Amino acid sequence: MNNVVIMPIIIPLIAGLIMILFRQNIRFQRFLSILAIMASGFVAVILMGQIKGKGIQTLQAGGWDPPFGITIVADMFSALLLLSTSIVALFCLIFAFKSIGKERESHYFYPFYLFLITGVNGSFLTGDLFNLFVCFEVMLISSYVLISLGGTKIQLRESIKYILINVLSSSLFLLGVAYLYAMLGTLNFAHLSLRVAEAGQDGLLTTVALLFLMVFGMKAALFLFFWLPEAYSAPPIAVAAIFAALLTKVGIYAIFRMFTLVFYHEPQITHLIIGILGALTMILGAIGAVAYWDIKKILTYNVIVGVGFIMAGLASFTSNGIMGSMYYLIHDILIKALIFLLGGTIISLTGTSKLKEISGLIRNHPYLGWMFFIAALSLAGIPPLSGFLGKVFITRGTFESEYYWLGGIGLLTSLMVLYSIMKVFMNVFWGETHLSKEMEKGTTKGLMFPMGCLTVLTISLGLGAEGIHEYVRLATESLLNPKLYIEAVMGGSQ
Repeated sequence: MNNVVIMPIIIPLIAGLIMILFRQNIRFQRFLSILAIMASGFVAVILMGQIKGKGIQTLQAGGWDPPFGITIVADMFSALLLLSTSIVALFCLIFAFKSIGKERESHYFYPFYLFLITGVNGSFLTGDLFNLFVCFEVMLISSYVLISLGGTKIQLRESIKYILINVLSSSLFLLGVAYLYAMLGTLNFAHLSLRVAEAGQDGLLTTVALLFLMVFGMKAALFLFFWLPEAYSAPPIAVAAIFAALLTKVGIYAIFRMFTLVFYHEPQITHLIIGILGALTMILGAIGAVAYWDIKKILTYNVIVGVGFIMAGLASFTSNGIMGSMYYLIHDILIKALIFLLGGTIISLTGTSKLKEISGLIRNHPYLGWMFFIAALSLAGIPPLSGFLGKVFITRGTFESEYYWLGGIGLLTSLMVLYSIMKVFMNVFWGETHLSKEMEKGTTKGLMFPMGCLTVLTISLGLGAEGIHEYVRLATESLLNPKLYIEAVMGGSQ
């Protein structure tokens, strides 16, 4: 057992609870929140080293043998996501220092920000289905507060829709948990995998699997994404960026975990449906991104396209496809945070999100313009930036599994993504400058550092992809070989 495994959950949770006692001491809250997130990232790096050297790390809470106790598990897939989460959470938090406003800061913004990270980290580390539900709820309740904090009309309107859709999906989640427990008598992921293998994934179990696909698909915005564009447009910039970077990724993680560890026996049904939903998500998301002339709508629809593309790698169920999804998932977490921060800064400067009302911004803000250009190319998967390698592996994986139509749709929608995001760049930064610095509604003071760091990271991740290849390979291996996870968790209890 390894007590370090639980620290990415404990650290932000305790820090958030402490900050509640110091509501008016904003400086202390800022310091402690930065410290907690950096500590979580440091623990993630330690875990990656331990997993690489010793294999999957586990913790059985209270010393109970699996599957009876609470199991915490860190494989390389979880560890990579923990580190990515800490990185984007850190830079979005630094951005929030100058943009979120004193009113929100004094109404528990920082505690709920850390509770959100607690829920995200817990979702990545939990080893059983019920605690995954609990961690989802911690994350969602925190997001309910963050999306409505400030009380503007659009926030309150969209928070109602957001809460309703998540209450519905959580109810279906509990229904699926009840069915699965009634059928198999366990909720531990490793034990579930053994029980499903023993019983055989018959029609009833496959139906339950599809119920979970619908539940996690709603949370990940896989096809059922109607709630996302408006919900992610409502909160402040820093909140929208962390939502775009992380919230859909937790749903994606849950789908990967369930359909590589538990329900992997009928891929001709389950994974084909995942591929079809991924294709529809890419197509509809790309159409939305191309059709709108509003920065918020274009960026939120690009979140949806990314979800579909990651799912294409899982649908292929090949080594190349899964590896591509790993690369692209890490890239997508970083680039969605960056592109939302950049887009939000543009809106803050100009006072509008309508492309036809903005022009020539690059003359006054050249660094902002070129960072957006780099982010646009990375988002579209242009080499040698971070999005390229993942797209290559995913496309190769879909072709290997003879899902040529899925790979083709991925390539087509990549071109549509490039068009949509370059449309923003050309309209916002090129052309005649109508807005002088004196007429600007906001400022970039204090905001360029976190955006610059994320820009450097997306370049480094593309040019230095070989540096994380071994970690991505280990993550892919653990997903394609469920025995590794089962043996690490169950040990001699099988």
